[in-house]
Amino acid sequence: MDRKEMTQRIILPEPTLRRLPWYLSYVSMLRWNGVEYVSSTQISKELSVDASQIAKDLSFLNIKGKTRIGYEVASLERGLQDFLGFLKKHNAVIVGTGSLGAALMADSGLHNYGLNIVAGFDINPTVIGTTISGVPVFHVDRLEEMRVRLKAEIGIVTVPVENAQAVADYMVAAGIKAIWNFTPFRLKVPEGIVTQNTSIYAHLAVMYNRLGSQMTVKK
Repeated sequence: MDRKEMTQRIILPEPTLRRLPWYLSYVSMLRWNGVEYVSSTQISKELSVDASQIAKDLSFLNIKGKTRIGYEVASLERGLQDFLGFLKKHNAVIVGTGSLGAALMADSGLHNYGLNIVAGFDINPTVIGTTISGVPVFHVDRLEEMRVRLKAEIGIVTVPVENAQAVADYMVAAGIKAIWNFTPFRLKVPEGIVTQNTSIYAHLAVMYNRLGSQMTVKK
């Protein structure tokens, strides 16, 4: 096993994993603007993350800056993309092609970060057999068949909350290895199945709460 493979096998702390895309977005902007080098101090000022924390986060990637010069922007961008898995295409299917599901299927930005939504599934006869942003929509009964055919390992859940667990169970039975859950329901899945919860409603609740607190203080 080479050094790169060992690095990629490290299980990073979740806070570090959440910060790495911030660094990537910033250095991508720098490269676009023709900047060749950037220091951890510069990144720190832009992203409000302590410079020592940035250096520690990047050390997981075995990327080191040069004294008094900093990190080479192009190399840092490539290293972050590679480490985060954004350079490899990951095929995914989505169950629930309503407004949220359709929006994700139309989001070309996800493709730029390695997520390739290859099929949608629903029970609504008006969308089955159609395409949404070029992605074909099938009846959910064909999930296992099409997952195998399309070599998809990621399942995206965008169904009503009352159907979330049933859909997750169906995905696991169909061979899905990772689930991206957009419902507020906390899924129960077997050990070994990766789950990532992205509840828009939870984020809204936090925002409303903080907004309400600010308004109270101002009064």
